[in-house]
Amino acid sequence: MQDNPQAQSGALYIVATPIGNLEDITLRSLRILREVDLIAAEDTRHTRKLLSACSIATRLISLHEHNEKKKSAFLIGQLASGLNVAYVSDAGTPGISDPGQSLVEAAHAAGIRVVPVPGPCAAVAALGVSGFSSDSFLFYGFLPAKPAAKERELANLKACRQTLIFYEAPGRFADTLTRMKQTLGDREIVVGREMTKVHEEIRRARISEFLENRILGAEKGEFVIVVRAEEAPKCVATDEDIEEALKRLFAAEDCSVRDAADQVSRQTGASRKRVYSVAVKLRT
Repeated sequence: MQDNPQAQSGALYIVATPIGNLEDITLRSLRILREVDLIAAEDTRHTRKLLSACSIATRLISLHEHNEKKKSAFLIGQLASGLNVAYVSDAGTPGISDPGQSLVEAAHAAGIRVVPVPGPCAAVAALGVSGFSSDSFLFYGFLPAKPAAKERELANLKACRQTLIFYEAPGRFADTLTRMKQTLGDREIVVGREMTKVHEEIRRARISEFLENRILGAEKGEFVIVVRAEEAPKCVATDEDIEEALKRLFAAEDCSVRDAADQVSRQTGASRKRVYSVAVKLRT
């Protein structure tokens, strides 16, 4: 069933908007923005350009990181009175490293229906063209600006075995890559700059190559950095280590060979087949 703001009272629509190229706006997003009673925007000046280009005249108010809590209370009142409201950030999906979270939380608390209107997201777009594993990934967003805090956060992520995705602002790109190399190692990364815009660049190389060869044409614009997951270290557990772990497990609880192999495999990093073989010998 299609949603219809005219027939659904008091709904909050979280609408994704283009991250650059206006052609990326969806037909559904355009319809919702035309039909709601009110659009709340991170920057009304920015959103007005989009609405003008799409011939949309819906009333606009601002809701950004500095007034979000105050304006959220106002918007919840409007929603409770039966008005339909759309929220848009400057680009991409609201709430993803953008304002919107407080408004959505307040809507849920008030029993207001919150409707996603999906579309562009820079993190997902960059991951999709990276060629890195997307089975499991961690989106961090913007790292802290202060060097010590940035290094601390990167150190916390060093052991992460997932593809990592960061946003970075102009002026901090080189420093961030330098600290990534020092902390995470010289990993392969994909960097998207000005994605979907006229001067879009997407490059893939090791961190050191970006730093040494200035691969990107310019260090201006907004960046998405996708970091390849580091492979898990090879298991160094010996058969004696596995045997000792199995003996402790069998002594502590009554479990099957299969369950024991599963548990010890996770503990030691050894393959389940290898652990199972040792467990069978212990049980015979």
